[in-house]
Amino acid sequence: MLRLGILASTKGTDLQAIIDAIISKKLNAFISVVISNKKDAYALERAKNHGINAVFLEPKGKTREGYDKEIAGILDENKVDLTLLIGYMRFLSPWFVNKYRNRIINIHPSLLPEYAGGMDIDVHAEVLKNNEKTTGATLHFVDEGADTGPIILQKEVRIEKNETAGSLKAKVQKAEQDIIVKAINLFEKGKIKVKGSKVIIK
Repeated sequence: MLRLGILASTKGTDLQAIIDAIISKKLNAFISVVISNKKDAYALERAKNHGINAVFLEPKGKTREGYDKEIAGILDENKVDLTLLIGYMRFLSPWFVNKYRNRIINIHPSLLPEYAGGMDIDVHAEVLKNNEKTTGATLHFVDEGADTGPIILQKEVRIEKNETAGSLKAKVQKAEQDIIVKAINLFEKGKIKVKGSKVIIK
């Protein structure tokens, strides 16, 4: 069984989709720990509601690498196989990326490489400002850059007339949840391989 670690800073809506998929036996996985850099992140509450180990780790007064080393200690203690960043509002240190190379997955609310580096609602607002016809979600392995790692899966979302950043966010989150669950399943079955900067799905 695949052991998951989740790093989250916000509500953890996508985390709920993973929890639901595990409960309904769509995933052969187990969430070992949810860690947040925000004490009031609802993702922690969500984890506790389902009896999942939830940890708030204070980032103040710590270097990025020092903080990441503490997180690594918690992940290793919980024997995590795959770490997912879900609305995690921190950039990871090169040390951390290197330690867990091709074992950290991030979900991004656009069709990368478009709108790389942006976060949450700001991305949707920018997409609408630029009168795009489509947007979507991208799941990728984390490397040292901002949203530049090997892309695992993408899902497109059509933009309707009178769309708002809020309505678009809801549609993109649904796409995010679909590809997160699909990718965890593929990873657990050993079907995802990385060759250079490309992901090969068997």
